[in-house]
Amino acid sequence: MSAENTTNKQPLIRHVNRQQMSWRTVDVERLIDEDHPARAIWTLIGRMDLSRFYQGIESSAEEGGRPAFDPQLLISLWVYAYSQGIGSAREVARRCEYDPAFQWLTGLDEVNYHTLADFRVERHQELDELFTQVLAALSKEGLITLEQVMQDGTKIKALASGRSFHRQGTIQGHLERARQRVAEMGDPRNEESNSKTRKAQERARREQQERLESALEELQKLQERKSGEKAKNETRVSTSDSQARVMKHSDGGLSPSYNAQISTDAAHGLIVGVAVTQDANDSAQLLPAVDRVEQRLQKTPQQLVADGGYTTRDNIEKMAEQGVDFLGSMNWDNVPSGTSTPNRLPPSAFVYDRERDCYVCPQGQLLGYECRHTKQAGLVKYRYAAEMQDCQSCPRKPQCCPDNQKRGRSVMRSEESATVVAFRQKMATDEARGQYRRRSQVAEFAHAWIKSKLGLRQFHVRGLLKVQMEMLWACLTYNLQHWIRLRKLQPAPVIT
Repeated sequence: MSAENTTNKQPLIRHVNRQQMSWRTVDVERLIDEDHPARAIWTLIGRMDLSRFYQGIESSAEEGGRPAFDPQLLISLWVYAYSQGIGSAREVARRCEYDPAFQWLTGLDEVNYHTLADFRVERHQELDELFTQVLAALSKEGLITLEQVMQDGTKIKALASGRSFHRQGTIQGHLERARQRVAEMGDPRNEESNSKTRKAQERARREQQERLESALEELQKLQERKSGEKAKNETRVSTSDSQARVMKHSDGGLSPSYNAQISTDAAHGLIVGVAVTQDANDSAQLLPAVDRVEQRLQKTPQQLVADGGYTTRDNIEKMAEQGVDFLGSMNWDNVPSGTSTPNRLPPSAFVYDRERDCYVCPQGQLLGYECRHTKQAGLVKYRYAAEMQDCQSCPRKPQCCPDNQKRGRSVMRSEESATVVAFRQKMATDEARGQYRRRSQVAEFAHAWIKSKLGLRQFHVRGLLKVQMEMLWACLTYNLQHWIRLRKLQPAPVIT
């Protein structure tokens, strides 16, 4: 064949033809492999008692009505969706149309995103009970021991923008306009020709009015807690999520957020307690965390490990009262020998005589014991004061106590309780420090998994109750994922 014929040869190409329709036979059982996570999730959810979910279904064979979706299906859909980092109800509904795993779960049926969105936030008690059931099953298999529990909190962004925070006057103005738009919805001159579009607009306007009313109510609650007219006028809340609070994140940035609290069992890294709070400070969350674990598993943790945000003298005392071995990081220094008003001779200028239980001032005068103050748990303060005549004739009075006209100079001596002193001694040991270093491997891992693997860096719902439910969904998914992994890691039984 000549070179000319080779050059002029027309190649045969199989072109793509999309202008056609086809029928395909689908074996639903073969859409996913036998060891696919969706199968395992469906099986584990099916082992739980879901009777409370079924009790909420109004339609019945006797009275009729539209058949409801199986709660086992909806639970499995959300758990599998979160395991894939999907938190949008619309996206889950779309996946049910083409994703093999979602199609296998639904049996090729379609699930409306409204059904998915409502189910996620409307069954709080049922979901809470399901989480407890999973913990009981894990505990029965020996995967949860409560010998050591790690407590940690993390800030998760709210579904709100920083620009949505407004003062009372702005919110009231938006609310008046929203109410006017809702009132105008019944005017025939304003009706759209498309009834579906009109209903969607009506629903959106009503939801906006409800959010603004909620924001105004929340703002009034915050104003009641503040003193001073200026502070009240400066108070702001978000009009899109009124219960969110501006919090500082680990990167130093500020954004509307919630504080997610997680208790993790150290044996296999499973989550045994979860809560979401509006309080950015962790110190008040330690005792409630212990109560939650005890309520779910009917057992108190033997040892609890937490970082410096939880380690206060008050918490040390209360952990000891409950019989819990507490390990924590002390961010506060040892107690000084005394306190004083600025620009006066400091307490260090006064020498404490332990044998006589008194202080000696730089001029040699004695400050005797006067009274005891116990204002702070785990810390006792003792007051020592000099005689008035000793101070009035003292040449150093202008530098020591110039304002004292009717009494002598006084200093305070602070002393920690025996429980706090024992805690300090314990945390100075190598064993306690070694146990504390495990905290980041266990507690922080759970938070990192939920944010990176489950994609929950920002909540998909608004309001404290709904946010708590989404966090519960995420922790349920986390536990089920690790349950599946641990069951695979268990050695096969030996056949004799």
